[in-house]
Amino acid sequence: MESGPAIFSGVVFALFGSGLLAWTAARVRHREPVALGVSPVASATVASIVALIALALGMWCFTRV
Repeated sequence: MESGPAIFSGVVFALFGSGLLAWTAARVRHREPVALGVSPVASATVASIVALIALALGMWCFTRV
């Protein structure tokens, strides 16, 4: 019973992180801005870091099952 929330949280973090990382990579590959009005390098870096943190949190949640 207690592993249900950990699995749900892990899936949510993993989906968000992978989606954000894929979206950021697609924007950078097409040389389009990741965020409007912000430096392209800074916005891609911050988005990639947030995506990797979300993926790490997802993996951490899966270890709590």
